[in-house]
Amino acid sequence: MLAKCYSGAINGVDARMVEIEVYSQIGTSQFAIVGLPDTAVKEAKDRIPKALKSQGLALKKEYDVTVNLAPADVRKEGSIYDLPIAVGLLGASGQIRNRHLDEYGLIGELALSGEVRAAHGILPMVMEMRRVGLRAVIVPVENVEEASVVSGIDVIPVRVLQEAVQYLNGELTIEPRHTDIGDLIAGGGSSLDDFADVKGQDTAKQAIEVAVAGGHNILMIGSPGSGKTMLARRIPSILPPLTVEEALEVSRIHSVAGEAKGGGGFVTERPFRAPHHTVSSIGLLGGGTHPVPGEVSLAHRGVLFLDEFAEFPRQALEVLRQPLEDGHVGVSRAAAAFDFPSKFMLVAAMNPCPCGYHGDPNHDCRCRTNAIVKYQSRVSGPLLDRIDIQVEVPPVDVKRLPTMDPGESSATIRERVLKARAIQAERYRNMPGVHTNADVRSRDLDRVCLFTAKERECLIRTIERMKISARAYDKVLRVARTLADLDGSEAVRESDILAAVTYRKLDSEDNAFWV
Repeated sequence: MLAKCYSGAINGVDARMVEIEVYSQIGTSQFAIVGLPDTAVKEAKDRIPKALKSQGLALKKEYDVTVNLAPADVRKEGSIYDLPIAVGLLGASGQIRNRHLDEYGLIGELALSGEVRAAHGILPMVMEMRRVGLRAVIVPVENVEEASVVSGIDVIPVRVLQEAVQYLNGELTIEPRHTDIGDLIAGGGSSLDDFADVKGQDTAKQAIEVAVAGGHNILMIGSPGSGKTMLARRIPSILPPLTVEEALEVSRIHSVAGEAKGGGGFVTERPFRAPHHTVSSIGLLGGGTHPVPGEVSLAHRGVLFLDEFAEFPRQALEVLRQPLEDGHVGVSRAAAAFDFPSKFMLVAAMNPCPCGYHGDPNHDCRCRTNAIVKYQSRVSGPLLDRIDIQVEVPPVDVKRLPTMDPGESSATIRERVLKARAIQAERYRNMPGVHTNADVRSRDLDRVCLFTAKERECLIRTIERMKISARAYDKVLRVARTLADLDGSEAVRESDILAAVTYRKLDSEDNAFWV
């Protein structure tokens, strides 16, 4: 007898349908799984009979079973096919009487006790099942919060195999779970650190506000203890909230990587990723034998914070060039090519030298000039070119700390950021793929900035003086556009251009920390 149901397979951060065909006939208890299964899928033939027996669902006769996972030319990986194979087997042997089994999707690993265990990649698989028009999807109860944000398909949570069987036979009523995405997003962000805790560092805080308002990358350079990490950790408190579309996009990536935590598996806040400086290039970019998203993709629509920037392996830093420029990562393997989204805001922090005190007015630097040059050269010129804002973070006078007033609150700064983002959203509403000033294509910059002859002359003088690259020139214009937006100005003014130039600190000859 033949039974059929559906499951899914992960392809990068997307999913594709997998048809589970189970054919059984009286025989000698042979169990074969075909359709390019990996080792974990093949081991289902040992797990499933024990799970059936534990649940009181053991087959009453000896059967030969053949399971076909289609399409047969796509490799099937992991233990998520246990539940659909078990249900298909019960359908083929007559224990499940539902004649519409092929209208259901099933995802989950089976324990020997029959418990249905959680799986990775639930969200993109449920989204794909909705797209093809399945009636319902049966998922582990641990994954139900994540799966239930997908509207238009019934999400049925089960704890054990017996519940799935009884539900499909009409013997048990399980209410479909649906979760409102807007409510999840609205409930996030209550426990974030506040910029009001940071005393001093007004220039650095202003630079961060500009960076967040326009989606610009930023590098902070300063001696140890100057507050670079403290500032970076508070950036999430002034980020705009995720839209529903962005939340689904981000959650899909985290689901595939097995890192979805907030909102019961759904990502409700913009990601803030801070990998250790010992991370490998694969850890940053993604890949591996079975390619998974790296840190640049896990930071998609959020922040990638690289503390001790110059301590990262040179090879790991250089792989950042493509995602910073293109907003996605291509990973090619012999069997397939994968594309991982990676549109993030880079926030980097570093000391100016190995001892950390080059240019510090309060401490003597112990490093020789060649050691400082070697240390700073770990961050290549092409990579620095891709960082819009470079700002010095000088040490704070400790003696003044007790009498210094608290800084502006994150709520106040965030209000200005949101106003600037709203201006950009209106400006770029007819430009696909452009959401912030940092996204603007080079050919559109002149039209977006609305220059007069005076501003253009100022820009030419600046270029001649600083001898910056064409890419850095575009960065200056984008930052100037953001400064104008924060001030509510329709056109970019001369003051905006001059202020944007001051944020290219490493292109300037008067910086204190660079040699």
